[in-house]
Amino acid sequence: MKILVSNDDGVHAQGIKVLHEHLAKAYDVTLVAPDRNCSGASNSLTLMNPLRAEKLDNGFIAVNGTPTDSVHVGISQLMDEQPDLVVAGINHGPNLGDDTLYSGTVAAAAEGRHMGLPAIAVSLAGNKYFETAAMVVVKLIQRLSDHPLPHDQILNVNVPDIPIAELKGIKATRLGSRHQAEAMKKQQDPWGRDIYWYGLLGPEQDAGEGTDFHAIANGYASITPLTVDMTAYKSIEKMTEWMNELSF
Repeated sequence: MKILVSNDDGVHAQGIKVLHEHLAKAYDVTLVAPDRNCSGASNSLTLMNPLRAEKLDNGFIAVNGTPTDSVHVGISQLMDEQPDLVVAGINHGPNLGDDTLYSGTVAAAAEGRHMGLPAIAVSLAGNKYFETAAMVVVKLIQRLSDHPLPHDQILNVNVPDIPIAELKGIKATRLGSRHQAEAMKKQQDPWGRDIYWYGLLGPEQDAGEGTDFHAIANGYASITPLTVDMTAYKSIEKMTEWMNELSF
């Protein structure tokens, strides 16, 4: 099996190194990732500047673009053959609930799916036990060979930051949600010019049993199937009714 690995923390991040190390033991792995930290990049593309790819001494490929760019150029230009799977991560920190909308890690996996490939996004709820997350991914890939993903879905995997021996198991979950984030912070740079920082994430709002938040808090890895078709199908009929009343 050929696997393309990418992330949003950058090509030098510890998480992607550990993921590559574990996957390369059993699979043909190509690693293409941003040349810098692109956390929060979501599905952004680089359209007004050329993309460049540099092969590093360790064989990893650094791209001067976003996570989505890295996956796209990796599949379309840098690999001799199309991969069988895209794996994005291991992210430094969780991607739970609303966070998935902004996550470059989830976006990298979604780009793989947009290009016709099964894809997994994996995040660690911390910065220590990356091996635990990598081992979960290896087990998951083994199972996916017998249980392939639907063509309109990716898997969002979150793993608690604990040793593998303490992991209680894996749960299929839904996305939870957060309260509104704190307001932006206004400061001044050394020259007296205004600068702005995003505030902290909002506290958990929907974190009950069955959510990804609940699984992580209780020592389980969370696997949430995400659909890349964002259509709100339940609203189409209702919208059709009131739209028919419009006149021009």
